[in-house]
Amino acid sequence: MALGNTRADVRSGSSCLSATTVAVFVGLCLVGVWMASSTLVSPVEFSPFQAASLWRRPTPTPAGAGTEGNPTADVSPVVDSEKSADEQEEPPAARQDAVAEPLERTNQQPDEQVVTEPNVEKPDVDQEQESKRDAEVFPDASQAELLNETATDPAQWRTQAAKSDIPDTTTVASTAPASSNWKLCDTEAGADYIPCLDNVEFIRTLQHDEHYEHRERHCPEEPPTCLVPLPNGYRSPIRWPKSRDQIWYSNVPHTQLVEFKGHQNWVNISGEHLVFPGGGTQFKYGALHYIDFIQEAKKDVAWGKRTRVILDVGCGVASFGGYLFDRDVLTMSFAPKDEHEAQVQFALERGIPAISAVMGTKRLPFPSGVFDVVHCARCRVPWHIEGGKLLVELNRVLRPGGYFVWSATPVYLKKPEDVEIWEAMSALTRSMCWELVNKVKERINRKGIAIFQKPKDNRCYDARSADANPPLCGEYDNPDAVWNVSLQSCIHKFPTGPAIRGSRWPEEWPLRVEKPPYWLNSSEAGVYGKPAPDDFQADYEHWKRVIRNSYMEGFGIDWNAVRNVMDMKAVYGGFAAALRNMKVWVMNVVPIDSPDTLPIIYERGLFGLYHDWCESFSTYPRSYDLVHANHIFSKVKKRCELLSVIVEVDRIARPGGRLIVRDDMETISEVESIVKSLHWEVRLSYSQDKEGLLFVQKTMWRPNPSSS
Repeated sequence: MALGNTRADVRSGSSCLSATTVAVFVGLCLVGVWMASSTLVSPVEFSPFQAASLWRRPTPTPAGAGTEGNPTADVSPVVDSEKSADEQEEPPAARQDAVAEPLERTNQQPDEQVVTEPNVEKPDVDQEQESKRDAEVFPDASQAELLNETATDPAQWRTQAAKSDIPDTTTVASTAPASSNWKLCDTEAGADYIPCLDNVEFIRTLQHDEHYEHRERHCPEEPPTCLVPLPNGYRSPIRWPKSRDQIWYSNVPHTQLVEFKGHQNWVNISGEHLVFPGGGTQFKYGALHYIDFIQEAKKDVAWGKRTRVILDVGCGVASFGGYLFDRDVLTMSFAPKDEHEAQVQFALERGIPAISAVMGTKRLPFPSGVFDVVHCARCRVPWHIEGGKLLVELNRVLRPGGYFVWSATPVYLKKPEDVEIWEAMSALTRSMCWELVNKVKERINRKGIAIFQKPKDNRCYDARSADANPPLCGEYDNPDAVWNVSLQSCIHKFPTGPAIRGSRWPEEWPLRVEKPPYWLNSSEAGVYGKPAPDDFQADYEHWKRVIRNSYMEGFGIDWNAVRNVMDMKAVYGGFAAALRNMKVWVMNVVPIDSPDTLPIIYERGLFGLYHDWCESFSTYPRSYDLVHANHIFSKVKKRCELLSVIVEVDRIARPGGRLIVRDDMETISEVESIVKSLHWEVRLSYSQDKEGLLFVQKTMWRPNPSSS
């Protein structure tokens, strides 16, 4: 028995046991040291992005591939070992956030901590499951039609460029090499630079600005390739939902709006923060109270059911749209760029959708008949002048049967000027066949709203006199042609037929996000070649699978730090639809030379706009936490330099923001080269069947100002 050993027994076995005992003891000590050292790795030191390399497997390199100059060579999976942004020129304020925002500091670990997959056989691994897993990351050949648009009926899928009769300026542009000598943009706008809205040289040549021409898009002939500087003391944005109530003052250092509107509960300064009490000119006592007041005034509005997508004109700091999230409503807010008040910049920093736009001389970048409600609170737009041209533009984008909610002084004040405007507005809306369904004054705020409804059919239009104003548009005026198209002072009649878009209201939310629109015809091919409804469904299933199995699990993204998302080439909006249960919103962009699928995106209760990616986007710098680029760069580089497009992505992405690129390997290689020169960190690089996947993260790095 062990406890009964005598001293003689121990002595007699000492020559054999001593070596074994020592070996075991040393081994246990080493294990203990290893375990102790492992527990000392803090969250700041260990990057969640390393998890990606656990499942990521490089595609076998074919014979002859992988040599210099071979664009189809496989990209091996790596975690970039360059210095992170925080180790370079991080502002002191950002360094203070290291503990609060550990997942934004992802490259602090020593090289030996990088987790890689051992190159050994794994007989216990189910090869079929492993192959399926990789297929979710990058679909196999049987799903390739979901990644590549096919030639379809041009009458069914005309592009915005074709609808708007934009001259064809297509060129096969060579891609400039990634610059090793980046410079900061030397502009009056500084850290708020929007190239197409801050083209000072062109704006100075304008003869007049009474129609806000100086606030419209005037893009430089050559897109800039300089980098926008960061505001002094910039730090990682506060996360949603806390960001709805407060943001860092150093990120949007503007005070004029505080001085002008502080007494109206728009925005105030509190220490290091800008604080948003949730009020506005028309709802000093809170946006939710005002939102519920609209619901009471017209029950049929039905926030979050019948009404899902609305347009907020002259949005202020977008508190109206920010609180409509509580009612399951998505709001496209817009206002002109004002570098002093920075309304839209406040909204985006808070995590609320918004764009910089103006109702001037051009149509808004939206299809016709897509918004369930259009709202304007004290926006001071002279709707009644010049034949009601601006109100007619709202009529164009408002869905048949949709509501226009107007809360302004002419609705509830009796001053001579207000009475005159109300009478003119009443005459105009009657002529447009809008019905005033309610006009009511709220007792607490002492403010009033008027709710108008757009007709659902052509009966009122047919009954108008021939000389009525605004007149009906000619049959060749396409209401869906919007890119650089001038405003028209005419009303479009509705297409007739039960299977025509706009002939009936969409399904209630959330059912509408999943069902193909009733007007998608099975006899017509979709973007990817299948019958249109099947195409729609296949796209949705594809993105649900990819997001569930790859973006959510494999990339190591801290989704709590993601709020503002952009899909640069949205097609049916399947990517955004698959994210609908996340606390994010997605700006779906349909390029002007892609099939015009934007009406489908709105029909399913999502939103977006048209854009030409050879120009800058109408948003402030540092707007988006995640940019998704699915087969857009290979297409756009045929028309303009890829370098300038990536610079634009760098402009609109926040420091710490992510970029996911899915494209051909040649394009992936070019994009990777450029973003590396910008000191973005490569988190994932993957290839299969000459197609590639790249996942990178922007850092705090900016060029030294002295070199600019």
